Amino acid sequence: MGKVYLVGAGPGDPDLITIKGLKCIQEADVILYDRLVNKELLNYAKEGVELINCGKLPDYHLLQQDTINRFLVKYAKKGKIVTRLKGGDPFVFGRGGEEAEALAKNGVSFEIVPGITAGIAATAYAGIPVTHRDHASSFAIVTGHRKKDEDDNIKWESLANGIDTLAIYMGVKNLPYIQGKLLEHGKNPNTPVALIHWGTLKTQKTAVSTLANVVETAKSEQISNPCMIVVGDVVNLREKIKWFEQKQAENLLANEAF
Repeated sequence: MGKVYLVGAGPGDPDLITIKGLKCIQEADVILYDRLVNKELLNYAKEGVELINCGKLPDYHLLQQDTINRFLVKYAKKGKIVTRLKGGDPFVFGRGGEEAEALAKNGVSFEIVPGITAGIAATAYAGIPVTHRDHASSFAIVTGHRKKDEDDNIKWESLANGIDTLAIYMGVKNLPYIQGKLLEHGKNPNTPVALIHWGTLKTQKTAVSTLANVVETAKSEQISNPCMIVVGDVVNLREKIKWFEQKQAENLLANEAF
């Protein structure tokens, strides 16, 4: 019997993977990886490794989840070391819990290797702390989309009134709905909102708006998924500490001078 490692690859910047996650890539006989995993990480795999692209574009899955589960079980039962490489953290909207259930059900040995999730990392790269002693003592991680035909069971009233910072994943498609729910339950329309597209990568783009205007801002700035939507007063700190853009600008100037 082999073993499966459910590994969080981090939010995009390959340098943000954990040491243990990197070891799992290096030791794997088989790697099943998702679309948002930085492909540079696959360069660390050993010669002869079998690479399986699990896809998962919005509204289209190259491999369905049940198929992925079966692959994990099949390869492990062949005695393979299998690394399931997932963007961010496997247990934060990564379906890692479903895969772990399938492995446990089939008697397959597995380990969970946590990764840095985008709700913390993309915001940090945008210069936005999710908590701050003067601005936010609580934050929530929220899904921005639901299973097809699934009822909305998100507690919008609690999110609107009880949490200082909201980090909403993959919600651009449903942004008008999210905006409407927060306003409906009393969230101040002037609450700052940041849209962080391709967070932690060189192509990162951040647009700042208010809850009242965020839908129009997303359209005018051509923001699409993958995107983190950050709602809360901490967004106002971005202008002071947007270190990543400053670093990018400094690198550009250095290259031009060279």
